[in-house]
This record gives sequence, C-alpha cells and structure tokens, in this order.
Amino acid sequence: MSTSPAGDDKLQGLLAKLDEATTLLAQARAFTKPTKLPRVLDTARRVLMQEGGAAEVEARSQALEEAGVFAGSDWDTPQYLLPSLTTHALKSADPNMVVIESLSELRLVAVAKCDYLHPLISAEQAHHYLTQVLALNLWLLFSAPSEAERETQGRLAQIPRHLFRHLADRIGYEHIIDKLIEEIWRILQQRPIQVDSVKQMITQIAICQADPSIDLGISGQGADRLVSSLFGPTQACREDPGVEVYRERLSSMDNSALQSEATGFARAMHDTGLASAYHPVLIRHLLDHGDHLVAEALGLSSTGRDCLLCYRELVHALIRGAVHPATPQAVYGLALMLERGILYQPPVAPAMWRQLGLSLSEWSKSRIELAYGDAVSPRARLLEGVLCMLGLPLGVGQGNNPTCQSARALSMWAYNDPDYLLQMVAWAARDDEIIMHFEGMPLSSMASLEGVAKELPVDLDPVSLLVVPHLDRIYAEMGRRCIGREGDPHRWVNPEFHGWWSGRGFRINVDVATGQLHDLDAFLRHFYASYHPYYNGNQPLIHPQPAGIAVTDSAARFIGWHAITVLRVTLDPSDVMRAYFYNPNNDSGQDWGDGIKVSTAGNGERFGEASLPFEQFASRLYIFHYDPLERGELNKITQEELDQVIGYIHRSWGSDRIPPTELQADAGPRHPS
Repeated sequence: MSTSPAGDDKLQGLLAKLDEATTLLAQARAFTKPTKLPRVLDTARRVLMQEGGAAEVEARSQALEEAGVFAGSDWDTPQYLLPSLTTHALKSADPNMVVIESLSELRLVAVAKCDYLHPLISAEQAHHYLTQVLALNLWLLFSAPSEAERETQGRLAQIPRHLFRHLADRIGYEHIIDKLIEEIWRILQQRPIQVDSVKQMITQIAICQADPSIDLGISGQGADRLVSSLFGPTQACREDPGVEVYRERLSSMDNSALQSEATGFARAMHDTGLASAYHPVLIRHLLDHGDHLVAEALGLSSTGRDCLLCYRELVHALIRGAVHPATPQAVYGLALMLERGILYQPPVAPAMWRQLGLSLSEWSKSRIELAYGDAVSPRARLLEGVLCMLGLPLGVGQGNNPTCQSARALSMWAYNDPDYLLQMVAWAARDDEIIMHFEGMPLSSMASLEGVAKELPVDLDPVSLLVVPHLDRIYAEMGRRCIGREGDPHRWVNPEFHGWWSGRGFRINVDVATGQLHDLDAFLRHFYASYHPYYNGNQPLIHPQPAGIAVTDSAARFIGWHAITVLRVTLDPSDVMRAYFYNPNNDSGQDWGDGIKVSTAGNGERFGEASLPFEQFASRLYIFHYDPLERGELNKITQEELDQVIGYIHRSWGSDRIPPTELQADAGPRHPS
C-alpha cells in the first residue's frame, strides 16, 4: 500500500524525531537512560501508527537496541522470550507495552532476515519464534479490532495490525499458514511434554478456517489432521459437540461402535502426540467395558497390553486419578509409560501407588494452581505431569530458565531410574525439601541459599515446576563446594548430581583459567575411543551420559555453554555414524553453522532425540564423561579424522580460543553453509 505525499511527509518528520531521540538515549549515561526512554517509545508509537512505519522501525531496530531500549527488561534477552506471551502484550492498554513488544518483534524480523547479526539469538531461532508468534496471533492478520479492543486500546489497536501485516509481508504472505503448519509438525515430531502453545496455534488455525470472511486460498490443507486430532478425532465427536454431549452419545453405543471410537482416538493421538479433551471421556467410560477396549483406546502394542493386564488395578486407579478432560495429555503419557514396560521394575509400581495418594504441601498446591489454574485438583495435575515425564522422558524442557542441568537430571532419571525420579517428586511435593549427598555430605535444598535461576520458574511441566527449584539450589551448592579446586567443577558435580552411572573419567578441551582450547587432540582421541563403536570394541552406550556443548548460531558464532545427555551412537539408515542426544532447550532442531544442522527426525531419531554425524557432534563438545576402566583403541583413530573435527572447531566457537603458542595450520576450506 503506497502512502500519500502528505502521509509520507508526516512519517519522515516523525522518523527524524525518532532518530534524534534514539541518539540522545544512546549518548545518555546508564543512570539517566530511564529519563530519555519515554520520548523514544512515544515517538516510535507515532511512527508505528503510520503506513510504512513498521518497515522504517525495522531498519532502525539495531540502533534502537544498542541505544538501550530493551535494557533491564525481559526483552533484553530475546533467546528466552515466549511466543505465547505476545498476545497479552499486544492487547495491552498500556501504549509502552504495545510499543516495546512491537519493537522487539521488528528487531527479530531484522535478525531473521540476516540484516542484524544479534549476539544472543540466531536468524533461525528468530524465524522459528516469529512463525509461532504469527500462529498464535492470526486474528491480527485477518480481523478488524473487536469492540473490546476498541474499548481498551482505542487507536493503539492499529499498531499490532500494522506490525503483523509487515511481519507477514516479510516472512511471505502466500505461505504463511503452510509455514505455521510445518512449524507445528516440526515441534510435535520432538514430542514435548508441554504442548499448550502448540494447541493454541492449532486452535487459531481452526478459527481462521471456520471464519467465512477469511479466505485462506489453497493454503492450510495440511492442518486438517492437526485440527481434527484436537476437536474431532472420531465420527461421534467430528463436529466438536462438547464433552457433555459426547458423554451422552457414548452411553448409547454398543461394543462395535466403542471399538471404532477407541481405534480412532488412538490413531490420532499417536500420529500427532496430542490428546483431545474427548479422549479422557472415552477412556473413563471404557473402564466398565473391558480392558481390551481400554488397551485399544490407548493404542497399545503387545508390550503395553501385557503391562496393562499385569497392573490392571494400578492402571485403573491412574486413569481415575489423572485422566480428565482438563488433563488429556495424561492419556498419552500413560500409554507411552505402559509401552516402556517400566512398571515391571520392582520399585516403580509401589512408588506410583504412593504418588496416587500423595498429600501435597500447601506451597506445592499453590504453585500448581498459579501455573495451571484450578480446573482439576493439584494432585491430578501433578499426576498427569508424572505420567507424561515417565512416558516421554526426552520431552522435558527447561522453559525460559537457565536450568538445563536440572531439566537434564529429571529427563535422565525418568529415562534410566524412574523410581528415583518418583522419590524426588514425593520429597519436593510433600515435604518442600530435597536432600542429596555430595561426597558423603548431605545437602538440603532448603539450606542452600540460591540456585542458578534468580526467580522461581512458572513456564514448566508440573513435575519440573515443583522439583527444579530444589535441584537448582542443590546443583549451585555443589558448585560452591568445588570452589578452590583446580579444573572444571563438573568433574565432581555431574556424577554426584545425576547418578552413579555418570562416568568418573572426565575430559574438557578448554583451559578453565584462560578460556583457550587445551589439548584438543587427546580430548578427541579419548572421546572417539570411548563412544565411537569402531574404536570402543563396538560397545553400545549402556547408560545416558552427561556432556557439555559449545552452542553456536547459524553463523557458527559462540553463544554459550549448554548441558546435554549423550544417549547412543550408531549407524543411521544411510549408514552414517551418528551421535543421538537429548537437549533440554525446548526445541532441538537448530542450525549451528558451518554446515552443522541438528536433526530431530528422518535420520533414525526416536521421539525427543536430536542427532548429528559423529564428527560434527564432536566438534561442538567441550566436556564429556567416560569410564576410565573401559579403554578403547586410541591408536586406531586416524589423524585425518581428528583434523576434520579440529577444523570445525577452529572455524566456529574455537576461532578466538586458539592458544598463541599453537601452530595454526590452515583449517581447510570452509564447509558450505
């Protein structure tokens, strides 16, 4: 849309004022910046009200950020922003809230388009974020301001619409719905425990499809499976009649009709990883109609069926306690837990009975109600979380919190030591205290002063919500106990914190004192000899092992250190040796630059796993544990293999960490990105 000459003159005048205000903010000392900021935000608001204003602000987004517009606010760390919170910010009656959210989105458009190389977030991360923001706020693209918006925001309601038209123009209008659907499937392939934001996105697409005033053209065809999985997975609820109507319909069905319903729900759930609110209604109804129908509705194989029949009473109690229309994902968690067969481990079934009758502390109840509301009891909500974590141990996410160590621990215990996880949940939820031991000394989560996270997280699954604050404080206290020791504290902390199976052998390729690369050759040789099947006697990894990676962005620039779990190393379907690992950062599919793109599906990954070819994975590793008594064949590893990995390191996170004394040989041609 072209602007009129008069409008263009007005915009140019406002832009001159915005540039002047931005310069004054940039030049101001830190303690005087708050007095200069209101002028910038007010002028930016007036610019964003104009046609073409969003594009002009995007072009200035780097200057605005560097001047300090986001300093000291949540928007200052874009890598932690939650797409689901944008709706509230953009609907706000506070002009400053709407403007700063809009400035943040426009900054991320510049990052996504590679016009702004941001130090904290990559172009790919920005693109994923914006795609989700568009999905959650589709109404801003297709509908005029509602009466409520006009009442609360007045003319301010124009800004989000100008903003989203610009976002859609920049990301590509004609493919926007298709990109959203692609994004949703990409996330679902990783089978996260927390799917509320995905369900919100699907709901927005469903609303747009149902609105006759919105013409989506040929786009959005791939959404049908997603929409039906939530709102009409089977014939009897195809038109989304509501839970009560569906319950009445079930009461008049014969066994054949119930069988058909059970099969339809199971197929939809296992296709998408999403459970409809109608699914719990069916499951609860089937408790009185025979276990074969319950098994059918859960989509169980012979393994899960046997487990259900063996522990029939417990499974029925879990369904009655955890499976409600407000907690539909409990169905999926229960199905996958039965498929894993973990109830056959002697302590797990009694621990689940304890969980069913667990008395939650007042603190635990209030935390769960604050995060999830009171549609079901806190005990039922926590039980849903337990089932999902035991069913999807690799679906644990850290949320927007620096607690990757604690998320990794929960995932590892759910994967490898489920009764220990259930003990942790009991202590945290009932007693408000967890006690762990470090080198024989007890550490109480209530005695430890503070953890890595400065605030209590709320954007977590129910188990993490209660347990992570305790683990975080204990982990930080273990680190404090290592002060004064030579080397990296993870050497001592990881085995004590995660479990006895963490290897006592430890390697790090960064000198802790200087931050420079240290003894790369020996580091890589030991990693290959411990983990690569060709050099460790073809010994599969027995227990998941903690490891640390140097995360890089799509330009291969260093972002930070991150905790992961190495799960297995094996040949993929194309006969490429791959390392499969768990990443607690909520979304494992990332571009780490220099041709290294983390895969989450299509290369032999199980749900929740990320993977890379072995040499690429080794190039981002900086810490690993191993068993020093199980020696691999160090001498068989060729220098050529090691040099390939060292080349990747020198071209990325290690480029400015090469010791001055090291002979800097040519790392070879840069891998095409």
